[in-house]
Amino acid sequence: MAERPVVRIKNVEGVAAPEYKTSGAAGADVCSAENAIIHPGEWLSISTGIFLEVPADHECQIRPRSGLAMKSGVTVLNSPGCIDSDYRGEIKVLLINHGTADYSISVGDRIAQLVIAPVTQVIFRAVDELSDTDRGTGGFGSTGMK
Repeated sequence: MAERPVVRIKNVEGVAAPEYKTSGAAGADVCSAENAIIHPGEWLSISTGIFLEVPADHECQIRPRSGLAMKSGVTVLNSPGCIDSDYRGEIKVLLINHGTADYSISVGDRIAQLVIAPVTQVIFRAVDELSDTDRGTGGFGSTGMK
């Protein structure tokens, strides 16, 4: 098995570190470091009290928790959020309430997942033509529904 990358964290006292809940989990749950209420149709930036040092050539994605979305209509607005390896500020989660009732967040509530993924930077080169493919320029819905 390849050595796993190390993500260094600096967190505020009393705030839980991100945690994988199962051995097969891709996302580590991250918790709120503040109390808040998100009204229907409203979005808020929620503090986690966590600061990361993501390895070079990796990113940290902020993704929604499926149970939060299913039960309350609350999800990550800019999903997935991207935290670059050179960012050292606090991790905040931009949540939106698509539900019909106020959603209350308490310190320690699991509000999102962090997924660490490799990143490849490429060279963008301007050309006059692109190669042909079977799909061609077919966009949204072009491959059918079934």
